[in-house]
Amino acid sequence: MFTPQLNIKRLPLLLAGAMLFIVIATSFITSFENKYRLSSSTMHKWLTEFSGEALVYFIGWENRYFTQELPKESEPPALSSVLFELTTSIKPGDIRSLLGNELPGFALYDSTIIVAGEGTDYTNLAYESPPPMELLLSGEEAEVQDMERLEDPDPTDPQNPPGKPSSGKKIAYIYHSHSWESFLPHLKGVTNPDHAIHSKVNITMVGKKLGEELEARGIGTTVDFTNMTELLKKNNTDYRKSYPMSRTLVQSAMASNQDIDLIFDLHRDSQRGKSTTTEINGKSYARTLFVIGTANPNFEKNQKAAQEINAILDKKYPGLSRGVIGKNKTTGNGVYNQDLSDHALLIEFGGVDNNMDELYRSAEAVADAVAEYYWKQNGAKAE
Repeated sequence: MFTPQLNIKRLPLLLAGAMLFIVIATSFITSFENKYRLSSSTMHKWLTEFSGEALVYFIGWENRYFTQELPKESEPPALSSVLFELTTSIKPGDIRSLLGNELPGFALYDSTIIVAGEGTDYTNLAYESPPPMELLLSGEEAEVQDMERLEDPDPTDPQNPPGKPSSGKKIAYIYHSHSWESFLPHLKGVTNPDHAIHSKVNITMVGKKLGEELEARGIGTTVDFTNMTELLKKNNTDYRKSYPMSRTLVQSAMASNQDIDLIFDLHRDSQRGKSTTTEINGKSYARTLFVIGTANPNFEKNQKAAQEINAILDKKYPGLSRGVIGKNKTTGNGVYNQDLSDHALLIEFGGVDNNMDELYRSAEAVADAVAEYYWKQNGAKAE
């Protein structure tokens, strides 16, 4: 057995050894290339590998006060499982974490399902399929077809319900980061989903319809019809800068109108009709999907708004919504300009196979849900 005197004599050696270890470790870490060094983003990635409940347990090991708020049925994570996930980035039970980095394109589906709509799973989540840049920038467009009948409303469709009179304030703002996104049923001779683009017959028509329906329900709305293709050309950039370009539109609108409270970026999904179409009361609708960027400080507030609107929509129009999903920067833009407001949402309307009849019905349905949500939040109710 070592005597106390012997331990004291060894103390300088232990301190020297500790200092040497720190120097060597620091040199070793800082000698890595930038992409391998420890950074705030690396720490963030590690932390996001674990649930909030697990992190509370870790903090609770130091201060048990925090664990008092956990559900009674919750259990602390197994240390072996935590170490395994941290060292391998593989989550037991989630095959995406095993194959995501090995199969090309597999990571596109590494989104988070926040609320699963009817039939929604990881095999049919929304995804962006950028059009060929040469086609997008060339200005060549397909001939439009099957649009004449949209000029006259379907007499069997319900008319716009009377809403609470608008105060004259423009409360909602609608824009389209990918304004070129069109629909195959209205493009003559086009069958390739990636070629479903047009400068006029596109998602902005849905935005116009949604704006009209919100106005009819007492929510003053501004709809931006900026041709994003032309804006990208003007700034000598491409598809990848769509969101930074549309961000300037939102910022300008907010600067000129302090009343804007609801911000919607409308898109068309690249999924096919089987996933994006449903029938309600004998009529065909284009299904909707709410997308939340998880890499912004308003993530939780935007998610809450999306969930509440989605719940109303699901109650009024069962099966219309595909749910609410979250996307980070590895599966999409990750922010989608939603850091600009607590009520900024990206809404996917239908897919490449949907037609305007279906899309317009869905716009009415979404307007119903948004109006109910807004008047409830503001202490008023539509007439």
